[in-house]
Amino acid sequence: MAQAYPRSRFHGFDFHPASVDAARRLAEEAGVADRVTFEVAAADEFPGGGYDLVTFFDCLHDLGDPGAALRQAEKALAPDGSCLVVEPNASAEPGANIHPIGRSFASTSAVLCLPTALAQNGLHALGNHAGRALEGIAAEAGLSRWRLAVETPTNRVHDVKR
Repeated sequence: MAQAYPRSRFHGFDFHPASVDAARRLAEEAGVADRVTFEVAAADEFPGGGYDLVTFFDCLHDLGDPGAALRQAEKALAPDGSCLVVEPNASAEPGANIHPIGRSFASTSAVLCLPTALAQNGLHALGNHAGRALEGIAAEAGLSRWRLAVETPTNRVHDVKR
């Protein structure tokens, strides 16, 4: 994104220090370190505000408290800002996932997504098929305009606003 929009500034946050270090290295290698920063911060505690866009890339369903992250996003958004939520294109209906991608998502959810959320002792353990549940959690966080922006075989991208 920083390469495509050179006049924009990007701030990335992750709770995992090694991931932040890797992101900084990659930004340097890509020649965008002058307009990209990365910091260690939890999704519900990232700093700053007035952001035009806050994006969650395939992670809200992994959080024990996605509502706290969405409340932080709502608070950090500029008045006309958007929250972009990228989530797996997995169905909450088991029968709808009987295809190679669906089976992969279901197994990943069982061994990665759900245990990660449970380890955080939060309010939720949603799994990677949490689309409709996340929509309700977003509304409770003050982000009540939930729109499917694009859907691919692997992901759904939602535009979420106040």
